[in-house]
Amino acid sequence: MLSQLITPSRLLQRLMICAACFASVATVQAQDSKVAIFDSQRVMRESGPAKAAEAKIEQEFSKRGKELQDMSARLKSMAEKLDKDAPVITESERIKRQRELTDLDQDFKRKQRIFNEDLNQRKNEEIAALVDRAVKAVKQIAEAEKYDIVLQDAVYFNPRVDITDKVLKALAK
Repeated sequence: MLSQLITPSRLLQRLMICAACFASVATVQAQDSKVAIFDSQRVMRESGPAKAAEAKIEQEFSKRGKELQDMSARLKSMAEKLDKDAPVITESERIKRQRELTDLDQDFKRKQRIFNEDLNQRKNEEIAALVDRAVKAVKQIAEAEKYDIVLQDAVYFNPRVDITDKVLKALAK
């Protein structure tokens, strides 16, 4: 049974052999293929729709963000006042203020969690819409320029096969 186990070094060796085989086959087949690359991260950072979505989300969530900042400041102020007044107030007053502070802190954390969940959901919605638009733009460019394959986010690529600028221009329309 132990002889049937594959050690990590043996697994790595087999994977490297498989990768070399695939690379040689791909090289032979890609000699007459037209390949392009686009940088999706750059599209997400620089495209007009991405910037518009970011501004839209910022505007949409700014009021709630400001309310959370105000609540945080109020919490801090109450905590500082309690610390300052603790030596001179009665035990029952101190307990009452601590309870108010705890309640406000719990309310703040709940609102902050809901805010973050809503913000992340909206960002994901906007990203999904942008990805759909980018994929359509890439397909249109690939069909128009007769690319056989378009790859996304390669570790290295020659700038002559980069169509990111074309995708950005298509998204700007």
